[in-house]
Amino acid sequence: MRTRFLKVSLLCALFATGVFVTGCSDDNGYADVDGQSPVAELKADHIQSGAGHDFTIEGTLTDADGISVIKLECADLYLNKTIDLIEIYGEPQTSYDLSYKFSISKDEVGEQFTVKVTVVDVGGRETSQDVLITMDGDFTDPVFALAPQDGSFVTMLLRDGAVDPYEMKLQMTDDRALKSLYLNIEGAAGYSDLVIDIDSIPSFEYNWRIELPAEKKDYPTTIAVTDYAGRTDTVKCTISVTDIIDFEKMYLADVATEAELNSDVFGVPMVINHVGEYQYKARYYNKAAGTEIFFLPQKTSFNPVCFGLDPKDSNKLTSDPKLAKPIVLDTPNVYYEIDINIQESTYNIKTYSVDEATSPIKYEYGKPCFDVWENGSEMIDFYIGWGSSPQDAGAHLFVQDSNNPHLFYYPSEGTWTLSSGEEMNFIISNYHPGGWWDHVEWRCDNSTEIEKFGYFSKKNDVNPNWEGTNMKWEDGSSVQDNWMKPVIVNGGNYRFEFDAHLGRGKIVPAN
Repeated sequence: MRTRFLKVSLLCALFATGVFVTGCSDDNGYADVDGQSPVAELKADHIQSGAGHDFTIEGTLTDADGISVIKLECADLYLNKTIDLIEIYGEPQTSYDLSYKFSISKDEVGEQFTVKVTVVDVGGRETSQDVLITMDGDFTDPVFALAPQDGSFVTMLLRDGAVDPYEMKLQMTDDRALKSLYLNIEGAAGYSDLVIDIDSIPSFEYNWRIELPAEKKDYPTTIAVTDYAGRTDTVKCTISVTDIIDFEKMYLADVATEAELNSDVFGVPMVINHVGEYQYKARYYNKAAGTEIFFLPQKTSFNPVCFGLDPKDSNKLTSDPKLAKPIVLDTPNVYYEIDINIQESTYNIKTYSVDEATSPIKYEYGKPCFDVWENGSEMIDFYIGWGSSPQDAGAHLFVQDSNNPHLFYYPSEGTWTLSSGEEMNFIISNYHPGGWWDHVEWRCDNSTEIEKFGYFSKKNDVNPNWEGTNMKWEDGSSVQDNWMKPVIVNGGNYRFEFDAHLGRGKIVPAN
């Protein structure tokens, strides 16, 4: 070893005088170029992450002699990674773009960690840097818990040459801290590019009072909330000042507060049918005497338009939310049919019976009447439920209402807990133990903004033709394409209510 050391030293000395043009060699046989330590330019020395999430260490690593290995170490995270560049590329690298992703365990309880990044060149020279990993990352966008629907029209009605002020109620939440609220009504003096500072709190409410000129006009409106990580939730709608219009959609509200209008996953308020110009028909199952209902053209608020009884003439309707009185349904455990004409301010109400011959369910619920193999060899109890297949539906079976055979609930007992940010993905179908025969199904009109359920049934596997009441929606899409994929905004305990006769369902907070 001493003889070799003298030879290497002599060669280096000769190189320094210009006699040799080749570099020094280390023990691995690679020549030194500058003999300097590697250079590591990491993109960040502090990364915010969290339990169950990833973090990525990135940077540009250079060394004229050639990088041999990169080490990433953190004992507390059980991270001990060696990236051998010679093994990967067959030779050392003078430049390397590092991008290493690590997944933190969902069960991690620590608050911060230090990852040591070490770059080693072919001469054994090292450069180390520490990267601080803290568990305070923000991975969730802020959300509007209460706001107009994105893409919707908010109507401010002209009444007797004047337009009432509109108070838009806004509620927003974030898993960490909200920063600001942005409000903009294009073309409305005094309502352009407003910014409301929010003092680093996780939830905020704002009542935005809007007064617009008494002239027919549409105002494009943008509402956006931003958190301290720069994440946003944006709603774009149109505020329309007009006289009575033929609303595209109308909803039946059987709740008393705006909080109840917006606490559901879907289904509240209930969309009704638009049957003619200014005319709408609602069918509704009344579970208890004294139920109070209103009709709303907007989905999230009783303002600025709410149709109810005119206090001066209970045979007429008014659209003024300050004056409207509820329509009261006195008979329990019956179906009501209600027709309204908003141009003429009239309504008609009656009860009706369901024709069992046209009922979508042809089986006696909970009885051994379902033919598993379609050959009479095995009959099992007939049930419906929700899930990703008829077999999966068996884990989420509905219980039938004791008074109404067309009404179903889940769960039958106990609690059903949903988590914030959870995205569901399901259909409603009969239960089949093998999961291959979905004899009856209900699918939705829109996978995330669910309003109606379409029913169809499969005759048999020999003649697999589908028949049903809603094979096509009004927009031409097939009901068979639509799975329910609602996203849970507010975690908690919920109850699923489904009416097979009406083709309506709702997931609402459990009492």
